[in-house]
Amino acid sequence: MIDKDHPFFKLAPFIQEFIYSRGWTELRAVQVEACRVIFGTDAHLLLATGTASGKTEAAFLPILTLMDQDPPDSLGVLYIGPTKALINDQFLRLNDLLKEANFPAWHWHGDVAQSEKNRLAKHPRGVLQITPESLESLLMNKKTELVKLFGDLRFVVVDEVHVFMNSDRGRQVLCQLERLRKYLKAEPRRIGLSATLGNYQTAEDWLRAGTERAVITPQVKASEHKIRLAAEHFFLPTLAGQKPESKHAAEVADISLRQHVLAMNATNPYYEYIFDATRDRKALIFSNSKEEAESMLASLRMVAEKHNAPDIYHMHHGSISAPLREAAEECMRDPYAPTVIAATVTLELGIDIGQLERVVQLNAPYSISSFLQRLGRSGRRGNPAELWMVVGEEEPLGTELLPDQIPWQLLQGIAIIQLYLEERWIEPMWDIKYPFSLLYHQTMSILASMGEMKPAKLAERVLPLPPFHHVSQDDYLTLLRHLLTLGHLQKTEEDGLIIGLVGETITNNFRFYAVFMDDEEYSVKEESREIGSIAYPPPPGERFGLAGRTWEVLEVDLKRKYVFVKGVKGKALVAWPGPYGIIHTRIKQRMRQVLFEDAEYPYLQPHARKRLIEARCLARGAGLDTNTILPQGGQTYVIFPWMGTRSYRTLKRVLRHLCGEELGIKSIEGMPSNYLVIKMEKGGPEELRAKLMNLGRQGIAPEELLGPTEAPPMQKFDKFVPASLLKKAFAYDQLDVEEFQQLIRGW
Repeated sequence: MIDKDHPFFKLAPFIQEFIYSRGWTELRAVQVEACRVIFGTDAHLLLATGTASGKTEAAFLPILTLMDQDPPDSLGVLYIGPTKALINDQFLRLNDLLKEANFPAWHWHGDVAQSEKNRLAKHPRGVLQITPESLESLLMNKKTELVKLFGDLRFVVVDEVHVFMNSDRGRQVLCQLERLRKYLKAEPRRIGLSATLGNYQTAEDWLRAGTERAVITPQVKASEHKIRLAAEHFFLPTLAGQKPESKHAAEVADISLRQHVLAMNATNPYYEYIFDATRDRKALIFSNSKEEAESMLASLRMVAEKHNAPDIYHMHHGSISAPLREAAEECMRDPYAPTVIAATVTLELGIDIGQLERVVQLNAPYSISSFLQRLGRSGRRGNPAELWMVVGEEEPLGTELLPDQIPWQLLQGIAIIQLYLEERWIEPMWDIKYPFSLLYHQTMSILASMGEMKPAKLAERVLPLPPFHHVSQDDYLTLLRHLLTLGHLQKTEEDGLIIGLVGETITNNFRFYAVFMDDEEYSVKEESREIGSIAYPPPPGERFGLAGRTWEVLEVDLKRKYVFVKGVKGKALVAWPGPYGIIHTRIKQRMRQVLFEDAEYPYLQPHARKRLIEARCLARGAGLDTNTILPQGGQTYVIFPWMGTRSYRTLKRVLRHLCGEELGIKSIEGMPSNYLVIKMEKGGPEELRAKLMNLGRQGIAPEELLGPTEAPPMQKFDKFVPASLLKKAFAYDQLDVEEFQQLIRGW
């Protein structure tokens, strides 16, 4: 019997026809639930289901139906996506859906032709797909057109919510939506899409920020989806006595990455293993850094040449030119051609790259969220998702201290897998109270858009924006006074504020629209073809790696920021600046459990299993199972804190600022989040432990953990923020005194 109340029969005829033409036998569960919420309520909607579950269609099928029934007088839907590539991909999918509808889709970002943008501006209707950076540009430069563009906006769709939530970019989006409200007839409903959310409540709070509407998250039972996991370990040749290929490489490359690159050897089992794992397949190789991805692809090309195998290798990261990235995606979509792409986060998101057979992860990812995004790229169309994690560790010389003998990356990879398999746990949102870099950005953006404003009126416009609820009037006044001294702001004769001459040079540059770090890179060109970009240009005659190939520098044009090159054989290094990933304490605690439990993990391959057994024996033999502080000879001690990034930072500063004088601590070194090596002249492990545990019971003000003149910059515009505010932001947002004290009391 046909159920006429089923959401399918409420969909617009052109959508029903689309469903029939695609051979769909039924709507998926998430699509049914989305229709019920969008048709039956006026609430916001959060769709948090796995990859390839049909979330995009779940949102747009009912939205487009409502737009068809009651066409808006302006753009009806605003879709905000994190990357140009994802927007381009979704644009094609939407156009396919809208072929039979009188409802156009538009995309707007830096690569879209101005002629298309002009056509939209003349007749704003349909769906606009845009990045936060392009939306910022509209708010700043198209103030008089915003009512025409968005006046009757009905829905805002935010894709990949988890990408935005923990970043200044996401906080920028919340500011933008709040700023848009004054130009709209009514408050639009918000739809959030994500495949990797740990805590729905925090995601709902983020999505509704600044509005009064409730958020509904349908509890859709996930379909049973098989996964295949493998984790293997290899030793890489040690670099004792080896030197980088150039002074340039030595100066700019992180030492661990440089070691990985310079250890490349086409006969090493590590590269042979990955070559065999991806040979004649459609595979993605994910890396945590551009450098590692580049070195792996160059090595695989060497192995393929040795085996007389075809070159099926492509590179995909943010410094590769758009044509080369798009060419890689097209090769992956070809159903008949084996293709291997080495990538960073640029392919974590939901771009359609066809039927992927296998994902290879180089070393452990930083988070479970990232692990799930990468795993979810495979296993579509009913096939199991498959991920092989391959850990490369520098071969020990036999003279290393204990902490350098622990396979940290292997432990981290196992911990991430186990936390997901056992608990389905995913990292929660990181609460930021003092986003002063974004406060600077939004202040300048609003002034550039609105023109002269009195300080009080500017504060009334800026401080109520959702990310700034913890910022006081006094803090804001401190920022404004500082910007006046810098020339970023200027006071008028009527005591109003306008953008100053120095500020104009910043806000008039297209780079201002982005709130993330975007160091100006040098464009690399082979004749007229653009290869990509690098942060630091080597001098003519030297070589570097990019797009998985090696290039020799012919000429450097410093004024135009061009590096002209020719392709050569061999291997070389290039480095980009960038922060380390943030590790959650739950992962570090689970790593400790992995090291000391007797459990076996069925996905471990022979070398990984053997390496874990060795590490467990070593750690227990050293007493690491019962002690967190171990002597290493003389006045040197090693602390194994098993803390996440924020608590580890806190511990390091507690040692320096609250223990240093009493215990005679002379130096503090170590590997972030894994261990600390300290040299102290007074007392031993028991005195150090007693002091730390005592501090765990005392009240510690976060400001105590920074030096009098210390104000660490962390975000893009921090260099324009006064030191007193930077100090406050670091103390409360980058440290975690409460968690540190809780963990210390357990020692």
